[in-house]
Amino acid sequence: MTRRLSVDEAVEALVAGGVVALPTDTVYGVAASISRPEAVARLFALKQRPTTVALPVVAASPAALHDLVTEWPDGADRLSRALWPGALTIVVGASARLCEVVASASTRVGFRVPDDPLLVSVLERTGPLALTSANTHGHAPCASAGEVDVAFADEGLLDGVLDAGPRGGTVSTVVEFIGEEWTLRRAGAISAETVRSAVGASPEDFGHVQ
Repeated sequence: MTRRLSVDEAVEALVAGGVVALPTDTVYGVAASISRPEAVARLFALKQRPTTVALPVVAASPAALHDLVTEWPDGADRLSRALWPGALTIVVGASARLCEVVASASTRVGFRVPDDPLLVSVLERTGPLALTSANTHGHAPCASAGEVDVAFADEGLLDGVLDAGPRGGTVSTVVEFIGEEWTLRRAGAISAETVRSAVGASPEDFGHVQ
């Protein structure tokens, strides 16, 4: 069984360059500090994730993302104000340094402010984290600490899990902005109709489902 961590222990492990499974408002995720590139590399190995697939970043608040993004269209601003904190990942242009750490070849990264008090309390102490669903690449995400145990039983790369009980099991919705045009990259907990309403555009104006 994966070592169970307290909040203090999870924070200490992440700051020290560890990889930790954390509860979110959607599913369990595996996380590493974006200030520790070697930890992010371990996260890729743990997930068996191709390094061509960039990792998303979570933060305690939109203000914590200020130095990480290079663009923030008005539509993204409206969407984040309406639906953050929540199960929404917004993909926009990001700093070269961040793209190098999370392996974004396209200079674009997904960002999210989660609606989970426990996770936010961790993020307030660690700063933004690279965080992706707890599962090996291509498999269903883990909705409990017990499922994390099973998914990563033989990996030896996970430093522990912060167990906060089962999660809802529905991943975040992913929306990418290029200028003011948006595309729904992944359907999730928030519907396309809710996204359209929050952005303030009708379907014929811009935006489409991929």
